[in-house]
Amino acid sequence: MLTKKQFDLLRFIHDRIQRDGVSPSFDEMKTALDLRSKSGIHRLISALEERGFIRRLAHRARAIEVLKMPESVMEGRVTRFPASVTARARQVGIGAEIEVGQAASDVPVMGRIAAGTPIEAIQHASHQIGVPSDMVRRGGEHFALEVQGDSMIEAGIHEGDVVIVRRQATAETGDIVVALIEGHEATLKRLRKRGGAVALEAANPAYETRVLGADQVEIQGKMVGLIRTY
Repeated sequence: MLTKKQFDLLRFIHDRIQRDGVSPSFDEMKTALDLRSKSGIHRLISALEERGFIRRLAHRARAIEVLKMPESVMEGRVTRFPASVTARARQVGIGAEIEVGQAASDVPVMGRIAAGTPIEAIQHASHQIGVPSDMVRRGGEHFALEVQGDSMIEAGIHEGDVVIVRRQATAETGDIVVALIEGHEATLKRLRKRGGAVALEAANPAYETRVLGADQVEIQGKMVGLIRTY
């Protein structure tokens, strides 16, 4: 199972080779994946090589050969957890981790959500991801978001995790929610109601709680699960 960054890099390399006949430079990869340094690219390249997706050709510049692509790419980019791969999913609020094999339900991945400084509003669905049926058993509409940032790390939510969200317009104090701020910034935070105000609370002491008027915040959904792949 590839992480989102590994998958994005593999697809970028594959598409560039198909188009130009040569793999992209590390600078191009860094820019395409919005990474701050080439060291992150080196780690991703090594991980892809270890998993048998690519091969670096010795003594040749910009020489990377793509050996295979994930099955999800060949099937319309519908991401599933293969039966041979175990994903670890944690039900938020239950506190117990469950091992799952093949996923039972597909939900749309709507882009990235900031667990840190708010980013632009949620994007349109890019692909589907398979999730354990327990995460969506209560019904309703669900969607998934990839976490970007570390402001919820003490709640067990790490960068690169995928959060499963039940779409709803209301939430209770203590819920972890997807909040849309002033119509254009989306963030993942714990909700606290303070009279006529709303506090969006981080789970990392490095980040301050943001207090806003109730009319400035629109609840997009409540987090009901988390998926992390290893």
